Amino acid sequence: MIAIIDYGVGNLFSLSSSLKRIGADVVITSDKKTVENAEKIILPGVGAFADAAKKLRDTGMGELVIDQAKKGKYLMGICLGMQLLFDKSYEYGCHEGLGLIKGNVAPIRGFVRDDLKVPQIGWNGLHFPRPHFLFKDLKEGDCAYFVHSYHAVDCNESVIATTEYDKELTAAVAKDNVLGCQFHPEKSGDVGLKILRAFCEVKA
Repeated sequence: MIAIIDYGVGNLFSLSSSLKRIGADVVITSDKKTVENAEKIILPGVGAFADAAKKLRDTGMGELVIDQAKKGKYLMGICLGMQLLFDKSYEYGCHEGLGLIKGNVAPIRGFVRDDLKVPQIGWNGLHFPRPHFLFKDLKEGDCAYFVHSYHAVDCNESVIATTEYDKELTAAVAKDNVLGCQFHPEKSGDVGLKILRAFCEVKA
């Protein structure tokens, strides 16, 4: 069973529907025992980093996610959920993340050309600096759907996919059993389904 953590932020229905479409046993839950009993965990998220981090702390889900990841359970963060995996975010101040992957989160504005729209919204190609099981069924340049104003930095050692938006942006990261996608697999058509299937199939 895959547990999608419900802590008050995230597009849970479309993610759950995509996973069910590929035959996954999935549950949306805020119950700690259910998360502990799950084979894998997905941490979704949309909105502001500080609000999401506070909700994780207040519900106890942040501590639980860290504990489960350190025990070796596969964890995938999506969009804001990926950003929460890092040490800190500089979104309207400085806010602590879960610290599961070394790195920080910084604004896209000021990093890319001023004439480009921020947030980056839409389809963009993926590039793979090194092989990773998450993308085993993809080819260079396959497109995924992005919606984000902030990007992961200082995390070169964990980057497994990038995308170009004037400059190279982090698209996905991995450190052992902890994975993150800045894009939305559940909104990325067949490419996204291939990624979710690869996540479902991996064994601890």
